[in-house]
Amino acid sequence: MRDPGPAFRRIPSIDELLKTPLAIEATDRFGRPALLEALRHCVEEVRGAAASGRMAVPNADAIVASAIASLQRASQPKVRPVFNLTGTVLHTNLGRAQIAEAAIEAATAAMREALALEFDLATGKRGERDDLVRDLLCELTGAEDATVVNNNAGAVLLALNTLGRGKEAVISRGELIEIGGAFRMPDIMARAGTKLVEVGTTNRTHEKDYAAALGPKTGLVLKVHTSNYRVEGFTKSVSGKALADITRAQNVPLLNDLGSGTLVDLARYGLSHEQTVREAVAEGADLVTFSGDKLLGGPQAGFIVGRRELIARLNKNPMKRALRVDKVRLAAIEATLQLYRDPDRLAERLPTIRLLARKRDEIAAQAARLLPALSAAVGLGYVATVVDCASQIGSGALPQETLPSAGIAIRAAGPRASGRALIKLAAAFRGLDKPVIGRIEEQALVLDLRCLEDEAGFVRNLAGLQLAERG
Repeated sequence: MRDPGPAFRRIPSIDELLKTPLAIEATDRFGRPALLEALRHCVEEVRGAAASGRMAVPNADAIVASAIASLQRASQPKVRPVFNLTGTVLHTNLGRAQIAEAAIEAATAAMREALALEFDLATGKRGERDDLVRDLLCELTGAEDATVVNNNAGAVLLALNTLGRGKEAVISRGELIEIGGAFRMPDIMARAGTKLVEVGTTNRTHEKDYAAALGPKTGLVLKVHTSNYRVEGFTKSVSGKALADITRAQNVPLLNDLGSGTLVDLARYGLSHEQTVREAVAEGADLVTFSGDKLLGGPQAGFIVGRRELIARLNKNPMKRALRVDKVRLAAIEATLQLYRDPDRLAERLPTIRLLARKRDEIAAQAARLLPALSAAVGLGYVATVVDCASQIGSGALPQETLPSAGIAIRAAGPRASGRALIKLAAAFRGLDKPVIGRIEEQALVLDLRCLEDEAGFVRNLAGLQLAERG
């Protein structure tokens, strides 16, 4: 075995490495402790390689450069922007709604400066943070009062705990939903301290089922929007209005959980009609809960609107403080809700509505413009073509609704035409400075362009694509 002594003696010391110009510059950028740790790690790797004879000892600059590269990788943000080309507009794994510029500006101001969060400027006394958005929510929904928490699951939990703790909560078996992340309505009801009372069957529930279940132990009736599935065929459900008539006669609160929730009629943008929050309130629901970061197009939040005396009870629940939203989100929520006061310009100002409303021909023209750049980027080992796509809304909203769209399908050419080649291709797109996320289907990586607005940035980003064969 070769004596590694001479090689070890050629390895620069840590002190020598720290005195190089590269290290002095890196110290200002990363700090001495982080650089010191990275250099020690690199020196240990060099010693191991020298001992085994795998490589010659690099010079000081090469070792420092390797340490800097490791620090750059470690300092890269984990929360990174991506190009969402999956075809799902409200993609739960990709952050759901893109926030409107007005909301971004409001959130930035809230982060940068002190603001009247729980301070009444008129009286100079302590105020309530819900007051910042209460009037807007009431105006847009027709409700008597409103409150806001961190997300819609929190809204449902707070309402159940406030109205149903130690009592019974009546719900149709067909509405005992499970959504992403193993969120199950029966589990939430149990955590809220209410006893689940199921009525009807999976596919058919009648008015008489609810009426028979109501009694002195009933705390509330819960109606849940089956947002991520539909039961078809021999079915029967009870409308919100009919249910409100039943609960009102028994003086039992009705909670209608809309899940995604929308403040406008989506039919005006070419989508199927989805019950609006205003319609649910008008039907007679005592409380209505819905999300802020789905169809509404704002930051993550859960809204509860309805009868004033019930909202007051919710706000007195100690759990409310644990579920409240911070100043940054409140600022973004207010700015987003303000956009709904001008529905005629909503599509141009709110990204969610704008992306949902895009026409297939517009997207197809975009695909044709981008095809040459993508073909050049992937090289001769792949073939790119313009294809029709079917986009989805996402996040459980209108699960059966698809939106005519277009995109670019990239397939491996010749002997490379295999599933493994597509997996490597998808990984290469994810490895770009701004990762590109598409979907693999029908032996192709499909990039649905519905959500692509920054064409120039997308093309510049392609320069970093690393493929084994580029032609």
